[in-house]
Amino acid sequence: MIDLRSDTATRPTEGMRAAIAAAAVGDEQRREDPSVNALQERAAELLGQEAALFLPTATLANQIALKLHSRPGDVLVAERHAHVVIYEYGGPAAHAGLMVEAITGRHGRFGVDALAAAVEPSTKSADQRASVLALENTHNSSGGRCWPLEEIEAVTAAAREWGLRAHLDGARLLNAAVATRTAPSAIGRHFDTVTLCLSKGLGCPLGALLAGSAETIERAWREKHLFGGAMRQAGIVAAAGVYALDHHVDRLSDDHARARRLAEGWHAAGLPVDLDQVETNFVQLGVGALGLGRDEALARLREAGVGLSSTIHPSVIRAVTHLDVDDDAIDRAIALAPEALGARVAV
Repeated sequence: MIDLRSDTATRPTEGMRAAIAAAAVGDEQRREDPSVNALQERAAELLGQEAALFLPTATLANQIALKLHSRPGDVLVAERHAHVVIYEYGGPAAHAGLMVEAITGRHGRFGVDALAAAVEPSTKSADQRASVLALENTHNSSGGRCWPLEEIEAVTAAAREWGLRAHLDGARLLNAAVATRTAPSAIGRHFDTVTLCLSKGLGCPLGALLAGSAETIERAWREKHLFGGAMRQAGIVAAAGVYALDHHVDRLSDDHARARRLAEGWHAAGLPVDLDQVETNFVQLGVGALGLGRDEALARLREAGVGLSSTIHPSVIRAVTHLDVDDDAIDRAIALAPEALGARVAV
């Protein structure tokens, strides 16, 4: 099976496994694990923040951040298909008591005018308030698309003028940084908190980071324990994160190049691919244009030996390239998928 379902399918490389085996460990709950401490220091600098906290998952990192920036009954402002809105099981409401003001964006983004309309204060002083803005970069549901830095600067500056805290769901922030040739710190420094996932394109078995000011991260330590996310000898997995930052960031450009080649190959073979959408490691297929339902298309591809996955959009499926997909796998996927889906090249 050519597994293009998600970059979460990545497995630790031999070098990463060696780093895991050799990891120096200690009691992470007591802040005595040297590998965890080293990863947190690296991540804080990488993301343009004062401090960082190692956590089991990026969803947990997002939920802690939203809770820190709000009070129950406040409003979270986010794009309507953002991960924190549609894929985190109602976490903002369940954990932080947040209502959601969803903005309909374009390519997962929105501008200052849309934000202004969403945060317009109530005429009643006792009504709920918008207290936190969350952006997602890259934006999963739009097909791994990136926020331009100038748009980030404008929206976060406006948010602060209106008294909102700004959180970046940067699960795939390093993909965005590589694709736009922007330092991650240049993106992350515009936010009060930033998350980064280690178990997607970076190839770690698990783990994520939450970065922010020293005061914010000190508060986050309590939330980490409260959520049940504190660990013991977590250096075993933190060492994988350090290895990934050393060896797996620059190579994300290989994933992007393979996604582009996959998209162009499928487009040339008659599959409905929007080439302008392919900015990082996602390729979306609009199978409705082929007269196929999402489940039928996925089943046909699976039978042909190509694994894709569904999206929030009823007639769209996706392929995601990652470090376990090489050039040969891309060549085979280019050949197998059009036949499986009955594509016809227009003459």
